[in-house]
Amino acid sequence: MDSSRQSFLARNDFLIRRLHSLCGLIPVGAYMVVHLLVNASVVNGDATFQNNVLNIHKFGDLLPILEWGFIFIPILFHAIFGFFIIAGGMPNNHNYPYAANYRYTLQRATGVIAFFFIMLHVLHMHGWIHNESWLHYVVRPMGGAQFRPYNATSTAGAALQNGAIVALYIVGVTACVYHLANGIWTMGITWGVWTSPTAQRRASYVCSAFGVLMMVVSATALFGLRAAVDTPEKMREVRAQEDRIVELKIATGDIQPNEHKEAAPLDEEGDAETPDAEAASAAAGN
Repeated sequence: MDSSRQSFLARNDFLIRRLHSLCGLIPVGAYMVVHLLVNASVVNGDATFQNNVLNIHKFGDLLPILEWGFIFIPILFHAIFGFFIIAGGMPNNHNYPYAANYRYTLQRATGVIAFFFIMLHVLHMHGWIHNESWLHYVVRPMGGAQFRPYNATSTAGAALQNGAIVALYIVGVTACVYHLANGIWTMGITWGVWTSPTAQRRASYVCSAFGVLMMVVSATALFGLRAAVDTPEKMREVRAQEDRIVELKIATGDIQPNEHKEAAPLDEEGDAETPDAEAASAAAGN
């Protein structure tokens, strides 16, 4: 067939597949590991987690550029081309029910689950787009955009108090971890790092151990954040600690004041006030 008549994807299939494979490890996989480790740091205290989050937000106006350049665009590229791979894949585990075939199928299934979970997670915590009209009129009425970086533990923990949300996160994070751990194993084969059956078997043990470790880290993050503010007393204590840290960071110039990154004040029961309640409180104060 004349190569000029082939599609762009067909002409560059080898290169795109290599980029897809590499992108799944760096930066997407590396970011996921860092993200889980930062969230799990809450077990060292809410102050540790809050400081870790504020260190990220020191980038200020540069942060959205870094997020899109090193996180969102690579994730979208990896996901979109991944769907093309899935569409052209032919699982044969019914005819050949070997472990490798099941891993082949699970890799693609967990990729789909991981993509939609990531989309939902970003909506739930951040709202996708940092536009106040979009957040106020669309996302927050749906229960999204709950995370505030200047009140990291209290807002993340409050967003995870619902049991159904926790179950959803368990399924989604498990899919992400499996997809990364098994993806590292398949990437090693694709790139010729481990080619012999013995090397592949040893690599499988290492990747499995890595997956188990990441599941422990993710469970620590999920249930650590949830437990940090599971009572009104804990919520008020954590919120006061966060406010003191942010005030100090602003005073030293490490971060800039930003009301959009702060959570609404707590009511008497330790819950965040709604915008209407907050406005009513301000009016009463006047």
